[in-house]
Amino acid sequence: MRGPGGAARTTGRTPGGTAYTLHGTGDRPVVLVAGAGGAGRIWEHHQVPALTAAGRLVVTFDHGPEPPGAKAAGPQTAGAGADTWEAHTSEADGSETYGPLALAARTVELLTALDLPPCPLVGHSLGALAVQELLLTDAHRVSGALLAATRGRSDVLAEALTRAETAAARAGTRPPPEYEAFVRLVLNLSPRTLADEGAAAEWLDLFELAALTGESAADRPLPPLGHRPADFGRIPVPVLVVGFADDVLAPAPLGRELASAIPGARYTELADAGHLGFLERPGAFNTVLLDFLATLAPTDPGAPRVP
Repeated sequence: MRGPGGAARTTGRTPGGTAYTLHGTGDRPVVLVAGAGGAGRIWEHHQVPALTAAGRLVVTFDHGPEPPGAKAAGPQTAGAGADTWEAHTSEADGSETYGPLALAARTVELLTALDLPPCPLVGHSLGALAVQELLLTDAHRVSGALLAATRGRSDVLAEALTRAETAAARAGTRPPPEYEAFVRLVLNLSPRTLADEGAAAEWLDLFELAALTGESAADRPLPPLGHRPADFGRIPVPVLVVGFADDVLAPAPLGRELASAIPGARYTELADAGHLGFLERPGAFNTVLLDFLATLAPTDPGAPRVP
């Protein structure tokens, strides 16, 4: 099967049921970890073609079912048990929602199932938070990490948005798709994109379709994070934090703050980009991504490879 850009494409499932796709035939794997609202295919528009053209074997995956052994718990508040993130169950409708620890466990299960050598991980938003957790427990599986639209702690606006959406869910109310699409548009995109009427109209159509089909084309806020600079100071692999200058959901200064807590980490910021900056400015993001991957030491030739 052929995927984006004509690259070879193979699909499968892990023993835990996570659906994944391998793009390309290179021997240098890189794993892309999507945010809360994005299935693995969100990377296929721009990042997969750029990476496969550079000779990379690209692994994308859907968040899928809860991984074996993941623990359900209540939403966490800042300062209480701030050294852990756990999955929780919505009190509004009983549906399960997952935090960074659960997604980190799913990512480890994927790396194990594919027998991947230590390789780069690229995470966006919830995906970046999950990679941060993985680096604290399974750094030996990772050769480097790019963390986009991330943070090391919560802030007043994030907590306010979480409370607002939690209250709406508990009330059993949901705005019309047109309204939800507009809110997502404003929360996730740069003012420069919104000023382009043609681009804004196209994005609005995508958000409306996502709202109508029950999918989310963007991340929803997570329970508050505790402030954990001491924990992040234990991350031993090369890290690049990418902030988006106009990001409302993960403000760039919080990304810079996280980078300063990780030994040797670098920080870069893309202008005219909101929370979905990797889709708004894919050329600039891909350049940063490929340049970072080029700085990482090659994987040990004796390490296990993807079958």
